[in-house]
Parts: sequence; structure tokens; C-alpha cells
Amino acid sequence: MNKALHDELRPGTSQGADARAGSSQGFAGVGEGRPHESAHLHVAGEAPYVDDLPELAGTLHAALGLSPVARGRLRSFDAAAVQAMPGVVAVIAARDIPGVNDCGPVVHDDPILAESDLRYLGQPVFAVVARTRLQARRAAALADRLIDAEALPPVLTPQEAHARGDYVLPPMHMVRPDEEATAQAIAAAPHRLADRFFVGGQEQFYLEGQVSYAIPQEDRGMLVHCSTQHPSEMQHIVARALGCDSHAVRVVCRRMGGGFGGKESQSALFACVAAVAAARLGRPVKLRLDRDDDFMVTGRRHCFWYEYEAGYDDEGRLLGLDVTLVSRAGHSADLSGPVMTRALCHVDNTYWLPAVAAHGYSARTNTQSNTAFRGFGGPQGALVTERILDSIARRLDRDPLDVRRANFYDRDGSAGRNLTPYGQEVEDNVIHELVAQLESTSDYRSRRGHVAAFNAASPVLKRGIAVAPVKFGISFNLAHLNQAGALVHVYADGSILVNHGGTEMGQGLNTKVAQVVAHELGVAATRVRSSATDTDKVANTSATAASTGADLNGKAAQDAARRIRDRLAECASRLYGGPPEAVRFADEQVFVADRRVPFCELVAQAYLQRVQLWSDGFYATPGLSWDRDTMTGRPFFYFAYGAAVSEVVVDTLTGEWKLVRADILHDVGRSLNPAIDIGQIEGAFIQGMGWLTSEELVWDPKSGRLATHAPSTYKIPTANDCPPMLDIRLFGGENREDSIHRSKAVGEPPLLLAFSVFFAIRDAISAVGDHRVDPPLDAPATPERILAAVTAVQRATTDPCP
Repeated sequence: MNKALHDELRPGTSQGADARAGSSQGFAGVGEGRPHESAHLHVAGEAPYVDDLPELAGTLHAALGLSPVARGRLRSFDAAAVQAMPGVVAVIAARDIPGVNDCGPVVHDDPILAESDLRYLGQPVFAVVARTRLQARRAAALADRLIDAEALPPVLTPQEAHARGDYVLPPMHMVRPDEEATAQAIAAAPHRLADRFFVGGQEQFYLEGQVSYAIPQEDRGMLVHCSTQHPSEMQHIVARALGCDSHAVRVVCRRMGGGFGGKESQSALFACVAAVAAARLGRPVKLRLDRDDDFMVTGRRHCFWYEYEAGYDDEGRLLGLDVTLVSRAGHSADLSGPVMTRALCHVDNTYWLPAVAAHGYSARTNTQSNTAFRGFGGPQGALVTERILDSIARRLDRDPLDVRRANFYDRDGSAGRNLTPYGQEVEDNVIHELVAQLESTSDYRSRRGHVAAFNAASPVLKRGIAVAPVKFGISFNLAHLNQAGALVHVYADGSILVNHGGTEMGQGLNTKVAQVVAHELGVAATRVRSSATDTDKVANTSATAASTGADLNGKAAQDAARRIRDRLAECASRLYGGPPEAVRFADEQVFVADRRVPFCELVAQAYLQRVQLWSDGFYATPGLSWDRDTMTGRPFFYFAYGAAVSEVVVDTLTGEWKLVRADILHDVGRSLNPAIDIGQIEGAFIQGMGWLTSEELVWDPKSGRLATHAPSTYKIPTANDCPPMLDIRLFGGENREDSIHRSKAVGEPPLLLAFSVFFAIRDAISAVGDHRVDPPLDAPATPERILAAVTAVQRATTDPCP
């Protein structure tokens, strides 16, 4: 167990019956390192996911026939040949969709099934519905030879699309104070740096693939069990595809086996196909993708290509920055616009940029439509500035930490260095104290000396060490999405049920919300049960995304629980005397007029007194604004901070590397659940490391086929890639904003801590040339790329005329 996690867990909160009953402080719930509410089901294999639900009699299974070309025109496909396959009940084409053939979440440019244009290899053209899943898949596999298409040359890279000026959305520009002033600041700077950089995309690789199970209901209604982060959006898009009102569609999601953004918008296509087939045939239809098809059909994290020029002084302070960010959006807009917006809003990361011109282009390519992924563009925006500062430090022969620190936003803004490029003041800056603490606890300075000594004596193996600070904005950029609703029911026996609009994907959201409700009512967290997210219960919810799940839904559930608590307090006051405001709920007791009344007893009395024991709750994040035309406003409620120190060893003969130690200090405010928060930090860090090192996406340059579409070719980190020394600690303090119990979001920000691994690798490569050459290393830093960078540094060091 991680030592910090062991220290954070209070005795008796995670083991045995006594722990489940809790100590007196355990009744409060909030702040305890409690286990995940479904942990006992997970380890026993008893937690049901969509594909585990008992299938109703008559259930049929669907599979998708996919485009065999990356770009072309669809002439026809032989539906009769597909229909003749054993077990096939129906073949669904675009013309069979009764409503709108579109599943785009923002721009309506994403057909459920292709009609005339084929946009990427793997695009669904038709759906096969058969008696068994195997029969459906065998029939769908005929698509390669039964689809007649005119193939055209595909556009696969963001650079090529950018050169053609082909984008899925208009370009975005974030400039301060203006482009001319930025150009002048760069030109007048004592030093200048210009370069290009590429970072690849990343597959979500959720353990549970995309799956939807549609069941026809009475009066043309439709129930869809869907593995999705956004049940309300699935409801609306399915209703649109069926040509009915949203009230006729019910979407339910009890849990997902991972999401990471890949089930925010892209679960819609599968929900629509299953629902359309079920409505047409009047029978339940399940659509569960094979892992290969999941890779071939769905999008992932956007890869980014950058061009930049920066001006800086002798201390490494940035004086001017002009940067162009080009993402591979894929064939449609999907969420590429919001992703690019967040990328531009995180170019500054933790740094004051006095003059900046950042330009964002969402390039249209003949690839899967890229979408949300943990960080949602923030990591891509921040990474380029980190690379610039890393290069500046090497050119000035300064410690990269000192250069980063010289560029930090001010603590209090007294010098006017705390305004972001988009006009929001950084009012909660703790990066100075956080980095100083990590620098001390990680023993960074002496370890850097040890690394230098090791490298001087080791011609083949080289070590590298790097620090990466993080500032991550929390909220949806669209202000209206920052709202949530919840329902809390207190039953006559004193047990409690909470339902909210967030979705559980393993991140512990339901656990935290249950703790919040327990805290408000002064009962043990085990008294509270969370039920499945259901559009019949809480309507018009936002996606569980942008790290806002606990912030929004926790506040909504708190509001509902407080309403019930206030009614119970008034009831207690009437029954036992004393003012309602003096009634206190704690330790499963209600303290009223010098009496202790068991919570269950008061609830029973309240029921007899006809007191309403259920309530709705609502929350909307205050103070947010965003002008997408000027790219200015206050898009974030607060910022989460963190920093990591990583040390690696690189084999310069093979390009192989190993992370030997990582020290992390992360700001989660006043933690709702330290055990879950530390688990989220660990997972995000390793996932970010995979993105920047091993997870490479490769498309065939001629056919446009994704070659890395299975675990055999796409390499996510394993347990063996975790460092033998991983020290994770939570930074002390609380959120200055009125978040849920002054906590901070933890889902996405820690992923950026993995920057430290990438720059530690770069530091090790740089040691080959005694840190006189800037390594030309793109991401992911695969062994091939590392070896190429090592060779480039060696050549530049030995060749006087490169």
C-alpha cells in the first residue's frame, strides 16, 4: 500500500464489521478514507454492468458493418447478402432511422449510419440484427466485400489538414494584449526560441467496452441501459433518432467499467442503433462492441501538433509567446471545439504570460472523430509551454525548476502577474508553497546532483529527473452545464437512498455523495445507498466530466439532505421543545432540548407527523462567465494544483527506459475521501505516463486503417510500469471557494503530473550530450523515438557542422 495512503486512512474505516459500524467520528462520513461503495461487489465479480443484466426473452443482438475505406463515396451495399446470413433478423441502414440520422453532441455533422460520404475506415454503414451476437458479428464482417465504394485519397494528419485549411470548426484565437505587441515582445527579447512539437492521441481503453441494451416499452416508449457518462444527452439523441419526445425515452446507467471521457458523447451512436432496431422490431436489442471494433469506430484523445516562437530573458522568464495548436479532430466536430477551448485556457499552466498569441485549429481528418479524454485538452495545452520552459532552461544552463519558478504566477497578484490570458484572476495560487514543500520532501536538489554523478560514470545508462507543476481549471467552459440535481429519500426505518445526475465509472462518485448525505443527517455512511443514474429521476443533467462530478452532484445532494434535516429539526422541536436551529444531528443521534433521540426514532415519529421525508436538491456553480467570441471570462470556479518529481533511467543503446521513483504532492482541498483521492491521483499519473510514453496510435498512410487497434499493438501501462518508489501526499489546506466541504476536484488534474516522466526522459537523453543539445523528442516517447533522439543528440555533439 502507498505509505501516504496508509497514513491517511483512519484506523477501523476499511476493515471488518466494527469498521462498518464506525467510530463516533466515523458517523460524519466526510473526510474519511472509506472504501468504494461497490468494492465488495467488484472483488467478488458481483457488480453488474450493462452486459451482465439478465436478457429478456426474445432479445436480439446487433453488430455494425464498417466502411472499408477511409474516404470515399458509398455507392451501395448488398443488404440481401447480409440478410441471407444465418440467424439474421434485420439489416438497418440510414434510411431506416425514423428520425434524424445524427448523433453529434454540439454540431449536427455526425451521422449514426453513413448515407453517401464515407469519412473514415471503420465508420458504421449498416447494422445487423441477429438472434445471437456471434451471428450478428459474422454477418457484419461481410462489410469489406459487400460495400461498393469509390475510394478517394484520405487526409490523415493534422499537419496536412492544416495546410489545406480544412477544419471542423472555425479557428480560435486567444491573444493578450494583441498580436502585434506579442510579436514585438518576442523580437525585442534578449533570447528567442522557435520549434515544432507533436504529441499523439490516446485510447481510453475502458475495461468495459461500448454497450447499450434497448428495451421497447408501452406506448412507443424506450428503455435504454447504456454505459454512458451522459444519460441525459443519450436520452435526447435517442429521442431525436426515433422521432419522439424525450419523455418517451428512459436511459439508465448503474455503473460503467471505466469511461475516461470516451463515453461522454460517443456512446450515443450505439444507444441510437440499439434503440432504432428495438423500435423497428418490437424486441429488445443489445449492441456490445468487440474491442477491435471499439478501436475502429470510436474516437479518443486528440493528438496535437504545435509551432511556437518564444522570447525570454536571462533568467528564463517568458516575455512573449506565439503558439499554434492544431488538433486531429477527425471526421466531425464532436467535442473538438470545447477541447480546443480548454487547451487554449491551459497554455499558461502555472505561468504568467505577459504577451501571448495562441491560435487553435481543429483539423478535419479521415480518422475517427476524436472526443473527450481525461483532461479534455488541458494536458495538450499545458504540455507545449512546459516543453518551451524545459528547452529554455537547457539553453541557459539553468535548473529547469528554477526557470519554471521564475515564471510562476504571483502569490497575491500585487505585481500584476496573476491574470490569465483569458482574463481570469488567479486568486487561489498555492503553487509556490506546494512546489517548495515537494522540493524538500522529494530531496530534489541532492538527487539532481546524484543523477549528474551517475551519468558522468555511466556511458550507456543515463538517468534523468524533472519537476512538473500543475494548475488546472475546474468547471465546464459552458456556464449552463455547471448545474446538477439530486433526490434524497429517508425511509420510515431510517435508511436513506440518494439518486443524482452523476454517473459512477469507478471513480467513487457515489461513495463521496453518500458520505455527503450521511454527514448532513449525522448518520453512518453505511446507512446511505446510491441508486442508478436514471433520466426518469433527475432530468436534464450534465455529463459526469470536467472533474465536476463530486462538486456538482455533492452540492445538489447536500441541498436535498439539508431540506430533510431542516424538516426533521422542526419536527423534533415540536415534539421535544427547543428552537429548531438548536437541534443537532450527529453519531446516529438527534440532540434536542437536552435529549438524545435515535435518528431512526425521530424519522418514525416524523412519518407519523406527516413530515415530508424526501426532497430534491439543486446546485448551480456561481460566478461563471465565458465569451467564446473574445475568448475571455471566468470559465473556472477555482484551480486545482499539484506537482510531481520523477526520476528515470534510459538505456541509450535500445531506447528502453524505466521510472524508478515518483514523488507527488497534490492539492485536493479538504478531501472528502483521502483513500479515493489518492487512488485517483495514482491512476491519473500512470495513465498520463502511458499517454506520453508507450501508447502510440498508428494509421496506415495509404489505406487510413488504424493499425494499433488491440492490446497486442496498443500498449497501455501495466503494473510492471509502476515505479518501485511512488510517494503520493495530499497538500494541506482547503478550497477558498465554497465547494462541497471545501474540497477540490481530483479526476483530471493529476494526469498532468505525468509531464514529469516525459521531461525526466528528455533530461536523461540530454545527458548524452552533457546537456548542450536540446533533444528533439516528440510524444509518446517510445523506445524508437528515444533512440532517435539519443542519436540526434550524439550527432549534434560530435558534428561541428550539423
